[in-house]
Amino acid sequence: MYAVIATGGKQYRVQTGQQITVEKLDGEVGDVLDIPAVMVVDGDEVAAGRDVTDRAIKATIVGHEKGPKIRVFTYKNKSRQHKRRGHRQHQTSIRIDEI
Repeated sequence: MYAVIATGGKQYRVQTGQQITVEKLDGEVGDVLDIPAVMVVDGDEVAAGRDVTDRAIKATIVGHEKGPKIRVFTYKNKSRQHKRRGHRQHQTSIRIDEI
């Protein structure tokens, strides 16, 4: 059995017991979240759309961290104008407890 969840503008395929890293979610470490399911697959049975509107995936927040550093460089030709910046996105690790 697996499910597809949507959070942070992305979709993730998850199974019970799996730990994934997603965009930052509100909450403290140890909080239990209900994440709405987009699709649930159980063997040959597939539920999507209106069939899964009442189903939610239970997940526990494991930790908050920052992602890898991304270098951003802007440059304008022939004017000696350039700017270099770095960025680290905030992320949350969650463990899928129940589908």
